[in-house]
Amino acid sequence: MDFAVKKVAVIGSGVMGSGIAAHLANVGIPSYLLDIVPKELTEQEVRKGLTIDHPQVRNRFALAAKERLLKSKPALLYTPENVDLITPGNLEDDLAVLSEVDWIIEVVVENLEVKQQLFEKIEQVWKPGTIVSSNTSGISINRMSERCSKPFREHFLGTHFFNPVRYMKLLEVIPCTETKPELVEFMVNFGERVLGKGVVVCKDTVNFIANRIGTYGLMVTVQEMVKNGLGIDDVDAITGPVMGRPKSATFRTLDLVGLDTFVHVANNVHANVADRDEKAAFVVPEFMQQMVQRGWLGEKTKQGFYKKEGKDILALDYNTLEYRPKQKPQFASLEAAKLQKDTKEKLRALVYGQDAASLFAWGVLKRVLLYTAERVDEIADDIVSIDKAMKWGFNWQLGPFETWDAIGLDKSLARMKQEGETIPDWVEEMVASGKTSFYTKEGGVKSFYMPKGEYKEIEEQKEIIDLQVLKEQGKTIRSNSGASLIDIGDGIACLEFHSPNQAIGADITLMINQACEEVSKNWRGLVIGNQAKNFCVGANLMLLLMEAQDENWDDINWTVKQFQDTLMRLKYLDKPVVAAPFAMTLGGGIEVCFPADRIQAAAESYIGLVEVGVGLIPGGGGNKELLIRHTESVQDQKDADLQPLVNKTFETIAMAKVSTSGYDAKKLGYLRREDGITVNNDYLLHDAKQTALALANAGYKPPQKKKIRVVGEPGYAVMKIAAYTMKQSGYISDHDLKIADKLAFVLAGGRVPANTWVTEEYLLDLEREAFLSLCGEPKSQERMQHMLTKGKPLRN
Repeated sequence: MDFAVKKVAVIGSGVMGSGIAAHLANVGIPSYLLDIVPKELTEQEVRKGLTIDHPQVRNRFALAAKERLLKSKPALLYTPENVDLITPGNLEDDLAVLSEVDWIIEVVVENLEVKQQLFEKIEQVWKPGTIVSSNTSGISINRMSERCSKPFREHFLGTHFFNPVRYMKLLEVIPCTETKPELVEFMVNFGERVLGKGVVVCKDTVNFIANRIGTYGLMVTVQEMVKNGLGIDDVDAITGPVMGRPKSATFRTLDLVGLDTFVHVANNVHANVADRDEKAAFVVPEFMQQMVQRGWLGEKTKQGFYKKEGKDILALDYNTLEYRPKQKPQFASLEAAKLQKDTKEKLRALVYGQDAASLFAWGVLKRVLLYTAERVDEIADDIVSIDKAMKWGFNWQLGPFETWDAIGLDKSLARMKQEGETIPDWVEEMVASGKTSFYTKEGGVKSFYMPKGEYKEIEEQKEIIDLQVLKEQGKTIRSNSGASLIDIGDGIACLEFHSPNQAIGADITLMINQACEEVSKNWRGLVIGNQAKNFCVGANLMLLLMEAQDENWDDINWTVKQFQDTLMRLKYLDKPVVAAPFAMTLGGGIEVCFPADRIQAAAESYIGLVEVGVGLIPGGGGNKELLIRHTESVQDQKDADLQPLVNKTFETIAMAKVSTSGYDAKKLGYLRREDGITVNNDYLLHDAKQTALALANAGYKPPQKKKIRVVGEPGYAVMKIAAYTMKQSGYISDHDLKIADKLAFVLAGGRVPANTWVTEEYLLDLEREAFLSLCGEPKSQERMQHMLTKGKPLRN
């Protein structure tokens, strides 16, 4: 049977249900959002004169959920307009709509009896062939559907999203014993390609994979904290980025998740496992139970493991349940680990130290690794699924088995045995057979160990292009310290930035020029993309500040001119160019993308010309290119008024507007209508490559240079008045006004009559002159220094 999802019904409009509906809307899929009917009126409804039978009352919960989506921070919708794809309703009046949809998702309270009753009710209107799933975080998929018919169960499975749905990559798919294999295959592909998720197929065991391992890890973290006499803030300092975990570490994460939610998940494991030792590991400590009783649940109750008083952050003393000022712990092993380059080296420095932080970190890792190894056969088909689940569901940089390899399997096992730990048989057998790691890599091909077996190659979809693997296979065409040109197949080369933070310097400018030369001669097209944390956060600000402080104006002018000329060369290259931005794409990052024939952006792209935040304006053509994008539809219409469109450009740059998604970037004008958006970042380079090939196959011809009509001196005056008004109203400072004046002058085209036609080079000269003059301003240099030291803008 062929499956397709064109319309969905989400039952349950709480945080998870509304989040799932929002993400379906993000990818263009309409949904019904249904909930129970309220039993009584609220005071507000009474004041409005509503009755209990009014649709506003009967649909109250779903309507309120839609309102919350529009206010959520971070935004759960790619654009606010997407909320219109969600139709609110209730389970009494609108049950019949379930026969219209292709997928029904249950997201109600985590109670087996409630879920069983709901599925019995759903089956009464269920259309044969419709997919039905539960978003349960740990209740048995088989048990909740056991009262339903076989045809229903054949189309039933678990689809466990993680919160917040838009941002968390993991989707756990859990078949029941009768789920059709072709449905499982469809849901995996649909989850990856349409919803943009990383999908892991799990066995129907308590809490599945990620919550089973993750909750155990949190429980042993608390136990080891108490055992080693550490504080809440000590643990968060150790269990953050140094261990390859998120900045929120342990207790800040629990505050964000909600302690009540965590306790519920832990209790679920405790109630459903038989092993005595495992049961004991999931007993919630007394102090956490008291916190729940007192309502100290975290962010949603304004206090948990941390509490804010004014500007001060207080940490909980779990021995006294009193708050004290948060402290910055000092551990030699922690400081040594921070000095290391990557997560693997940081882990080794931390766990093989000799202080309290090392003993704690070792204790946590040791227990998590052994527990995970003991549970492999029970919860997953292979170790890769477990590692992916923890990376995608808990934002670990390394999964448990990758972590074990990182700290050294032989060395860690020797220590575990010395400390009297029991090693799982399959791990002992693996080591005894001469194998020293769970993963191997040869010729860029990565393999994993199958318990009680041999290594098996990790099979990735053909749509996933791994630049690191290609480099290991000798596909590098050219390379320097900041960038590489890589053969990604089918005659397409990829320009990868790999300088620190992908910051643009002379090395990247040089490689762009070399890429233009190489691609023009020998390749069908060029993709600009990488696979770092962010696409590019702009120019090398530290180098720029140093040059400005030394008053090396000629050097700065030459550097900026080289960058401008290089991007112009890229724009008019005789082969198609496609840029593939994602995540932070700021300042010079988006300036590199502007010259491309097409931009294939990730849905999670935060694009902006943010130079005003460091006291500057864009210097690499950003003003010119955004001006062109905003005005190109009316450039040739002599009677069309350019001013409103130029004002929009001025406002976007002056306010350093950054898109909240790739779709929002289109609204802001950073992307054109014809530019593409990829929801699953794993497929971004592939999609960009296919776009480049399509342009090449269509007989690509480079764009022709055109002059640009500008608003001139009258338009400059309009923008100056707008900026002056903001200054008089107290919205901007004197220095903000000076920056705005420079920007307005550039966007207006300088002191020329209205509707004058100018060249791109002319606008670039104005841009570079303004950029240089601002570099010499003491207040701009203060802003640059503040950004470098504090990581946030200075308003001076």
